[in-house]
Amino acid sequence: MKKIFLFLLITQISFAQKDGFWDKERAFTKEVKLSSGNRTLVKIDDLPEGASEFVFRILLIDENGKITNSLASVLKAIPDPTGISQGAAGALFLTNSLSGDDTCVYGIYTSEKAGNQFLKDGKLETACYFKKEPINKDSKVISIKNTKCFENTPNIWFAFENKNWVLSTKIVLEVVSWIDYSASRGWNLETKKEIVSIGKKLDWYKKSSNEAVFLAQFVASFIDKYKYSEYQQLLAIEKTKAVNDVQEIALKKSNQYESYLNTIRAEAVKLFKDSKVDEAISIIQNEIIFKKASNHIDYGLLGNFYLFSKQFAKAEDNINKAIALDKNDLTHQLQLAHVYLFTDRISEAKDLHSQYKTQNIASNTSWVNQTKSDFSEFEKKGFPINNFKKILRIIE
Repeated sequence: MKKIFLFLLITQISFAQKDGFWDKERAFTKEVKLSSGNRTLVKIDDLPEGASEFVFRILLIDENGKITNSLASVLKAIPDPTGISQGAAGALFLTNSLSGDDTCVYGIYTSEKAGNQFLKDGKLETACYFKKEPINKDSKVISIKNTKCFENTPNIWFAFENKNWVLSTKIVLEVVSWIDYSASRGWNLETKKEIVSIGKKLDWYKKSSNEAVFLAQFVASFIDKYKYSEYQQLLAIEKTKAVNDVQEIALKKSNQYESYLNTIRAEAVKLFKDSKVDEAISIIQNEIIFKKASNHIDYGLLGNFYLFSKQFAKAEDNINKAIALDKNDLTHQLQLAHVYLFTDRISEAKDLHSQYKTQNIASNTSWVNQTKSDFSEFEKKGFPINNFKKILRIIE
């Protein structure tokens, strides 16, 4: 019994990135016995979703022949086929040691109709790929994505004609697909455009100082998080949540998250100034704190909103949270002094004013001037002003 060996010769070294895999689990293998001069058509199992290349091997052996190793078993030695299948310089040559002189011609079709026509007339010219010179072995990597004839086809058919004059032959056909990770998730040019359209409707896309970077990351993050089929099956409310979740991921990966949070804070301050206090509080809580993205600024804003709406207990609670996160921001200390003042803890308010009256709470704003400005605002809003003079005597 003769042994058949498969040898691999790669004519250029390729440091391929691991962006896919040989789908050995769904490798196709079929042995076809073909009488002298006869033709046959072999349908390959549906190409897996995401298949961007496939490699095939054809061996002709006599009745005593034997294949010692399958095509799938040796593909570990073949790198990412992208680029290898393009051009003679990077061709992949697979050679085999065979016995006998059996030969055949073959063609690869993307429609059963065209393949059946070959069975009638033996003409290979309508095939996407063919060999008219009789061979007794052949193998090749076919790029689906770079060969228009194979593009977007779920099925392929191999057609063979036995060129032996007398003897029948056994044809062994093996086909293994290369699965591109990205394509296998259902994302192509058209489905990506759908996500681009969603991204352009986001409010942040219109506000971003670098919308192109954000949009590119939004699409990349969406593709990474969901298969297209998974996204399609979501309910409308689930799709809304998915978009919001991916937006947050994209913001962080594009280093725009803090800018995004600042726009929310600015919106909350505007709502507060427009006397929409509850809305201002809600936007900070829902869009920042509940998403665990808060820092001392957010609790300070809430403390200020509650203070000016005379919700002193809530104001004190949030101001203390702000101080715990940043005890050196004197804005929070001044807010706490105001809470003490309006909750009849004059002594504690005086202590804070005495401690910080000589300092600035910002680069161009002194503790004293900010206190006077706040007192003016409190008076306009109808706060009790009886104890203001006690504080002013300390800081002036």
